Amino acid sequence: ELGIRIPRPLGHGPSRFIPEKETVQVGHEDAAMHTLFADSFATLGRLDNVTLVMVFHPQYLESFLKTQHYLLQMDGPLPLHYRHYIGIMAAARHQCSYLVNLHVSDFLHVGGDPKWLNGLENAPQKLQNLGELNKMLAHRPWLITKEHIEQLLKTEENSWSLAELIHAVVLLTHYHSLASFTFGCGISPEIDCEGGHTFRPPSVSNYCICDITNGYHGGEENHGSPAGSLPVSPTESVCEVEALMEKMKQLQECRDEEEASQEEMATRFEREKRESMFVCSSEDEESAPARDVSRHFEDTSYGYKDFSRHGMHVPTFRVQDYSWEDHGYSLVNRLYPDVGQLLDEKFHIAYNLTYNTMAMHKDVDTSMLRRAIWNYIHCMFGIRYDDYDYGEINQLLDRSFKVYIKTVVCTPEKTTKRMYDSFWRQFEHSEKVHVNLLLVEARMQAELLYALRAITRYMT
Repeated sequence: ELGIRIPRPLGHGPSRFIPEKETVQVGHEDAAMHTLFADSFATLGRLDNVTLVMVFHPQYLESFLKTQHYLLQMDGPLPLHYRHYIGIMAAARHQCSYLVNLHVSDFLHVGGDPKWLNGLENAPQKLQNLGELNKMLAHRPWLITKEHIEQLLKTEENSWSLAELIHAVVLLTHYHSLASFTFGCGISPEIDCEGGHTFRPPSVSNYCICDITNGYHGGEENHGSPAGSLPVSPTESVCEVEALMEKMKQLQECRDEEEASQEEMATRFEREKRESMFVCSSEDEESAPARDVSRHFEDTSYGYKDFSRHGMHVPTFRVQDYSWEDHGYSLVNRLYPDVGQLLDEKFHIAYNLTYNTMAMHKDVDTSMLRRAIWNYIHCMFGIRYDDYDYGEINQLLDRSFKVYIKTVVCTPEKTTKRMYDSFWRQFEHSEKVHVNLLLVEARMQAELLYALRAITRYMT
């Protein structure tokens, strides 16, 4: 009546992929979750949708919030406004306007210069110099060399110190992988963010012609079957779960009976690495980044390319020669105290997290499946574990699951609800969110390994 336009939420709940009624409802959470929500609110000044989806796994969320709080707000080598600007640069590489918008307001809140937001060319030269590392870490980390590190540390008045660079690298990898989580779980923008609201008037029946123009057609999205595909009968889906459990049992028996030779293991890794190049999303059209996000990074045409394409041979990264546990952890902890410890805890929680359930089955050992997912992601990045039989990956991860994994990890902005719906159709949403936590942490560790190895080579 006063002529004031009232914003109304565009989406329903924190995720476009998960029906609202299946997420944790604020006000109905248990005491432990309530404490986490309070911590998140105190840290971020809001209860964001990432937290509302991550809370499916409270133990992980607690570690994640602690790490993010330390990186953004506690004592560290970089000033606060630099930290948020680096978050913007990293999220923009994947066109993740959700994260970019959150950090734009945080950047301004801590006194950042609004001019920098007009484009990377308006930021200090020191931050502009980080653009190349940001680009390679996000899309092709295997190309990072000690020369790239040397350039950043040796550029006279705009040079980075080793401690600053470690802080920047951890922030970049944190936000690249958080963009994967945001797209992989279909996180919706909050009502006060761009794309999170509409100004349509309410209707008596909650459904009017203006709903249709806003693309909302009433009710929850049909979750049962992915758009454009045939509905899956419950028995078919149950069979998928049973078949997966049967394969796990058979693989365990084979492991107990005989062990493949080192040569055979190496061959299986190369085969899996090669095959991973032919897994690509069906929604593989090129999309130009939105102008408001692309101004925060250079070279907008640079994106993910498989590492062995076009005759390029990238040597395998052997974890036996450089691992997080033996090398990366101590380097990070030495130059940026406590962060190595926080990251280590977060990696461990994601990797070892289990409720011993699979869909409707209880008392299941899921370690073989979790390891297959983690090692498949590292395999896509050319990272090999000598003691792992890569033949297990093809047994445990079917094609639609591999498409989802590769899309979320390598080109998250192309993830669709159809992809999310089409893998593990009988599993709980909490189990799919768990998969995303594995993807996020395996990706972050892979990026870190390449960057930290290059820094170590520079130092030695």
